[in-house]
Amino acid sequence: MKKLLLAAALACGVAAVHAAPNPLFAPLYTADPAVLVDGGRVYLFAGRDEAEPEGKDYVMHEWRVFSTCDMVNWKDEGVPLKAATFGWAKGRAWASDVVKRHGRYWFYSTVEHATVPGFAIGVAVSDSPTGPFVDARGSALITNDMTKQTDIAWDDIDPTIFVDDDGQAWLYWGNTVLKAAKLKANMTELDGPITVVPVANFVEAPYLHKRKVRGKNVYYLSYSQHFPEETAYMTGPSPTGPWTPQGVVMERNTKTKTIHQAFFEFNGKSYVAYHNAELPGGGEFRRSVAIEEFSYRTDGTIPFIHQTKTGPKANPSAACRR
Repeated sequence: MKKLLLAAALACGVAAVHAAPNPLFAPLYTADPAVLVDGGRVYLFAGRDEAEPEGKDYVMHEWRVFSTCDMVNWKDEGVPLKAATFGWAKGRAWASDVVKRHGRYWFYSTVEHATVPGFAIGVAVSDSPTGPFVDARGSALITNDMTKQTDIAWDDIDPTIFVDDDGQAWLYWGNTVLKAAKLKANMTELDGPITVVPVANFVEAPYLHKRKVRGKNVYYLSYSQHFPEETAYMTGPSPTGPWTPQGVVMERNTKTKTIHQAFFEFNGKSYVAYHNAELPGGGEFRRSVAIEEFSYRTDGTIPFIHQTKTGPKANPSAACRR
């Protein structure tokens, strides 16, 4: 049996490394992970932190994408798009999310608008998860003047995109105030009004996913709360709730005030991607993506997930043999 397992590991290229290190992608500094599972591979999109060691602001011009078929060996797939991909933006490749629909890949991202003061959300599309992505609208999907709940310039950030089994696409986003809207089937237009989701202590980084628990659909809406941030979540029976708070599942970081999660399933196991600042030279504006494996409790709730220096163990999919 041991010989068979070793042979399988060699075939998948994971014999030499049994677990990935945390954080990932050194020497690059990366943040705000978004995850897409497609064709037996995990595609992880992240903004690249480019600030100097003593920098005092986020310097982010592009997103990077990395892929793996075994959760250990990652391939740097390069730059699928930049903030400059959106001709109407003046920069800031902040948090994003991605989904596959109609055989294409849709990327929702935060950038700073060039003519409408404040941050905005754009939509890019590609025929491949590794890009290149192009602007799907030629204009922003969400601009700061469309939402009046706060007077801050950064309340329209951190989009998460979720397509339910009935085909309805949902967009959640926000800072300080959590906002939501339906999308039309074309994935580039709102389908109805923007609504506000009341969440105590909400700061940013909403993420929506769904699982079956004891035969019923359970929707999980996770987010960052307080500042410095910690990861909390709520559950509900639909994409709009009603939501039941479930508590904190990841503690705040020590070297950066932010943390940004993305939950996903791969090859029969559950994972959460997030960022800290634990790579050498890391800090507030030089963050680093990491991943933890975890198991849901029998009632479907998420346990407290500790950050580790050793990431997930090898979990090769059939794609490793291709």
